[in-house]
Amino acid sequence: WPSIYVGIDVIVNQETPPHLDTISAPSLLDLVVSLGTHDSHFHITDLGIIFAYLPGTMIYLAGKFLHHSVPRWEKGERIALAHYMKDMVHSRFGVQRPAFTQQKDILGKFLQA
Repeated sequence: WPSIYVGIDVIVNQETPPHLDTISAPSLLDLVVSLGTHDSHFHITDLGIIFAYLPGTMIYLAGKFLHHSVPRWEKGERIALAHYMKDMVHSRFGVQRPAFTQQKDILGKFLQA
């Protein structure tokens, strides 16, 4: 299927220790999609935030800069699809990296009066 991401990792029934996504492009957001039947939680350690990470949840984050994890859960099967843009793709093809996302970029339509 078409995607803006060049990498997609499939994670099945694995705890994910706190980590940074070192190969991700710094100015782009990674996308993690939760599937399955589990009752897990998604931790963003650097911000002190814990999200319910039930099947159907989608989380966009700056994974290159924010430590994140999914610790052991109590029940069910967990499938996660981690989408990312490899930083080296831009370098290899001589393409300028996009600028960092700003709130006005996301909410621009709604903020215009």
